[in-house]
Amino acid sequence: MSLELAPIPELYVSYESAQKMKLEAAELTSHDMTPRQICDLELLMNGGFNPLKGFLSQADYESVVDTMRLADGTLWPMPITLDVSESFAETVELGQDIALRDQEGVILATMTVTDKWVPNKAHEAEKVFGADDAAHPAVNYLHHSAGAVYLGGPVTGIQQPVHYDFRARRDTPNELRAYFRKLGWRKVVAFQTRNPLHRAHQELTFRAAKEAQANLLIHPVVGMTKPGDIDHFTRVRCYEAVLDQYPTSTTTMSLLNLAMRMAGPREAVWHGLIRKNHGCTHFIVGRDHAGPGKNSAGEDFYGPYDAQDLFREHQAEMGIEMVDFKHMVYVQDRAQYEPADEIKDKDDVTILNISGTELRRRLAEGLEIPEWFSFPAVVEELRKTRPPRAEQGFTVFFTGFSGSGKSTVANALMVKLMEMGGRPVTLLDGDIVRKNLSSELGFSKEHRDLNIRRIGYVASEITKNGGIAICAPIAPYATTRRAVREDIEQFGAFIEVHVATSIEECERRDRKGLYKLARAGKIKEFTGISDPYDMPEDPELRLETESVPVDNCAHQVILKLESMGLIRG
Repeated sequence: MSLELAPIPELYVSYESAQKMKLEAAELTSHDMTPRQICDLELLMNGGFNPLKGFLSQADYESVVDTMRLADGTLWPMPITLDVSESFAETVELGQDIALRDQEGVILATMTVTDKWVPNKAHEAEKVFGADDAAHPAVNYLHHSAGAVYLGGPVTGIQQPVHYDFRARRDTPNELRAYFRKLGWRKVVAFQTRNPLHRAHQELTFRAAKEAQANLLIHPVVGMTKPGDIDHFTRVRCYEAVLDQYPTSTTTMSLLNLAMRMAGPREAVWHGLIRKNHGCTHFIVGRDHAGPGKNSAGEDFYGPYDAQDLFREHQAEMGIEMVDFKHMVYVQDRAQYEPADEIKDKDDVTILNISGTELRRRLAEGLEIPEWFSFPAVVEELRKTRPPRAEQGFTVFFTGFSGSGKSTVANALMVKLMEMGGRPVTLLDGDIVRKNLSSELGFSKEHRDLNIRRIGYVASEITKNGGIAICAPIAPYATTRRAVREDIEQFGAFIEVHVATSIEECERRDRKGLYKLARAGKIKEFTGISDPYDMPEDPELRLETESVPVDNCAHQVILKLESMGLIRG
């Protein structure tokens, strides 16, 4: 047996000790972990993050951020930290054991807190992700979701997190090593993916396995990927549909519960170390591996080959070899895929390629996806989650001053959509929501924001389930409108309609007598008088209502929805 496949250390205690610890843990301070922390904890406990023995200490964290190495010099590119709120951190003393629980309150592990510190997050973003730029999903997470204080210390594993989905496809590093050992696989090349597999990926993985004379492990990430990615249930069904295209004797698939950081070059090295722990000897690194897309200036965060360069630099030390990912394109004249940089007669042949963006557009609009590009079984799975646009749910979000005519136009729109039929329509008007969802809220900025977020949440659920949500709050703040847009666009289209009635006209109408009270100082923080309104910069539609009949305004929205393909003309 080659040394590679000997079991690697796990952090779990024996079943008997675990039962005893569960009882004793009732006395401990508990931390309820976030989904991302649970992903990290699972890979700490099962050896996927070997040689880590727990969440990083301050010395290890600072060393990893600055040098990609633990304090003892071992290569490790990603800070694995337990971030908690300031209020929780105050309840914890150094040397104390805490219970780490999942979101249902089930205990997964205990941790001895050896370190507690407030990190410099801007510095972490700069060093780990290359820029302190909130357009990067992990930097955005670091500043807006992660707790302000980090705790470090060794972890004692009690039980694995529970997964109710695809249980037979989930393997720990030691389970995979045992499988490779049993089949006599000495060389295994791992393929990392967070997207569905199409024909180009199949060609590329075949070629990589052949070049390395190795077996193939398709090892997709099902923990957390990037906001906007296709959900993992759909992706795994797509992978299962493609597996038939591979020879069973030399290929296997396993799911990796990893929370990706989209950290490009550092992420590639991290992925390599994780695959080495799972018993792999080779790893495919692609162009712009684990890249998050564009930065605030509209440029790529990382160069296309930065990840390959960094991996190549460290591969001997890591003990896993890189197979560089060729960019595969379809040569129509020869009816086959070839690496783009190896085509000698580029100018004389027709090269076809469909980008991710183009694929999403074709799915959204129900257009044809050719067989040379993907497998019919994969396209069928993808179409299930993305029915044609005219059958998907969507949200129309009216914003404008109090008295601008939002509710009136929203009501007219609702009636017109109900007349057309085909999808349930729900109106979430400001007053209705105040009465049924937000009766306890006042009118401070925080409360108004919370009210809009609730409206957004309900609208996203309606959209997800194929209905039409019409919202008509004032929604004065651009940041809140953007957050609501992000919540909804995971599930369907978001149409922002700015009802652009001037403040003078609204005050002249003053239907509810509110402007009069605001001018008299009887209503504090009134939008347009004593509180700002952020004009929408590029809404899908701007309505002028001052000399236009309501019917015509609602009709303009209908025409917009038709032009977007959301309702059939």
